[in-house]
Amino acid sequence: MTRILYFLLATSFLFFSSEISAQKIDKKLTSLLEKQTAGFQGTIGVYVKNLKTGKEAFVNADTVFPTASTIKVPIMVAIFDKIEKKELKYFQPLTYDIKKQLYNSDDGLIASLRDSTKVPLSEVQMLSICTSDNSASLWLQELAGTGTVINQLMENIGLQNTRVNSRTPGREKIREVFGWGQTTPREMTMLLTKIRNKEIISPSACDEMYRILGTIYYRDRALSQIPPTVNTASKQGMVSAARSEVVLVNAPHGDYVFAVYTKNQKDTSWKKDNEGRKQIIEISALLWNYFEPNYGWKPAEGHENFEAED
Repeated sequence: MTRILYFLLATSFLFFSSEISAQKIDKKLTSLLEKQTAGFQGTIGVYVKNLKTGKEAFVNADTVFPTASTIKVPIMVAIFDKIEKKELKYFQPLTYDIKKQLYNSDDGLIASLRDSTKVPLSEVQMLSICTSDNSASLWLQELAGTGTVINQLMENIGLQNTRVNSRTPGREKIREVFGWGQTTPREMTMLLTKIRNKEIISPSACDEMYRILGTIYYRDRALSQIPPTVNTASKQGMVSAARSEVVLVNAPHGDYVFAVYTKNQKDTSWKKDNEGRKQIIEISALLWNYFEPNYGWKPAEGHENFEAED
């Protein structure tokens, strides 16, 4: 009798859980996303959540994708964890060593510094997110204590697939597949949401990280389809065969968060009409108009003059 009762209770719980999960799925939006991404020449993943209602829509949301530069969000979280633990100071001066090839790897602002130039940690962090400066980000990754430390922090936060691969012992083979880092669309939106909700590190650290994520240079992708008067927190990423962007929108009728990731793109060009980039822009427009249908805004005439090549 006890076994039968246990079975009935367990079955009822599973059915109830399934019903709740089904209620959280926005079927209409899911259908729109499926139509939008159909025929994409490569693999594309999308995850969207209305943070006011809890409803979500997705396509390949749990597929693992290359992060490209969106890995710089987990790196930032690790830096703020160090600051919270008093192992780093936010405004401490750092000395640039031009001979150290660890972060002297691109043509960004940090790599253009003269040897022994002193720069505050806060400015290095800003450049890593705002202009996606690779040298700044590798410098921060080193200060965070290697990719292994960052990965353990992501594990502690509850992200099972978000990992740094570059310069991380034991992940050399997987780096050949995914590059600098890897994640899923669902997990990267979870990370932004945790920052927005002040659920990690400390409330003050989350506030500062959210402010940094609101100072983005690459505004001509997903952000181009959101009114400039509406606050957003975001990070973009791009490599030849993959494009990615994660955005949290403080929309008038309720915040929403979304991520679009691609991989194995047939289109590996660095033009404005790159297929992955176009998908990000079009999905962003679709979502804004879905959640704010009566806002009455669209990109101004001549906006294409402010769009750069990838």
